[in-house]
Amino acid sequence: MVEQIPAVDFKTQYYAIKDEVDSAMQRVLNQGQFILGPDVKTFEGEMATYCGTKFAIGVASGTDALRLALLACGVKAGDEVITTPFTFVATAETIVQCGATPVFVDINSRSYNLDTDKIEERITSRTRVILPVHLYGQASDMEPIMELARKHNLKVIEDAAQALGAEYRGKKVGSIGDAGCLSFFPSKSLGAYGDGGMVVTNDSRIAETVNLLRRHGANISYYYDLIGFNSRLDTLQAAILSVKLKYLNDWTKLRRSKAALYNRLLTEVAGIESHFVEEFGNPSFNYYTIRLKETKLNRDELRKYLSSCGIQSMIYYPLSLHLQKAYIYLGYKQGDFPESELAQKEVLSLPMYPELSVEHIRRVVEGIKKFMGSSK
Repeated sequence: MVEQIPAVDFKTQYYAIKDEVDSAMQRVLNQGQFILGPDVKTFEGEMATYCGTKFAIGVASGTDALRLALLACGVKAGDEVITTPFTFVATAETIVQCGATPVFVDINSRSYNLDTDKIEERITSRTRVILPVHLYGQASDMEPIMELARKHNLKVIEDAAQALGAEYRGKKVGSIGDAGCLSFFPSKSLGAYGDGGMVVTNDSRIAETVNLLRRHGANISYYYDLIGFNSRLDTLQAAILSVKLKYLNDWTKLRRSKAALYNRLLTEVAGIESHFVEEFGNPSFNYYTIRLKETKLNRDELRKYLSSCGIQSMIYYPLSLHLQKAYIYLGYKQGDFPESELAQKEVLSLPMYPELSVEHIRRVVEGIKKFMGSSK
């Protein structure tokens, strides 16, 4: 039977730190403080230090981090938020849930992040926030985004759900805008054993508002200052994440070394574009994403072939948000964002995790080579 290579390997990482994780979980069980227990505060402090921000507020998911950050930045009905159509749906759905309208801007063809040259033309009197996504662990070009925000008096919220540990000109992503939103979904570089998220910020008002919103709008139990949510990072998850955070720098270095090997080996494969790296950034490689650049090649057939070889791969994302049924009401049509629409047909994310072996990477690349050879 062919040995399987998963896209993400949760078990291997767990067994490597099992004793520490089990001990942390047992400590929380013994304490009996499961909601906003002491481990949450400890982890929040550790994450603020890691990201280089003054505040970090744990919430129930990366989606809630976006929703609460938008509300804390004053986004309301009738407002507009500029973002990318080539991202996970949470980026747009949270804007809509605040009563605002997502205004899409096409992506850069190499980085898959917002094309900063196209943002200003989409700014109107109703624009309140620019929401860049650091897709696949690659930092968006934040300097021009921050300049536009200052010029037009806008807030910037970074969707760093896929990019914890990535850097932009030496600064951790998430720490550059008014707020950064993190996800601890299991497949992320720092993954919980369930859902979890965080808002990081240097703005005390934003931090205070997110803290209120996550607790039903109450600072004191049963006295409500805002209409809020039930969105608290579980104490058990915080304890697990605190253990894993100690290893994050080493894991990120390993991801970068795996990506470098992929890049080197894939230079030998015509028609494949390896994972591009911007000169201003140091990616975290939450996902390692290639692109099929020859029109005669079929990405879905490559994925099917790799699967037959025991190699799992993922498509992030097969249909841009402006073409999704849920967002038809926005009035966009096929052809509005050509780079996003092209990327959705051509990208493929290969196995990527710190424990991925050199032999497995070589096997993945050999599988791609064989497919490419048979497709000529």
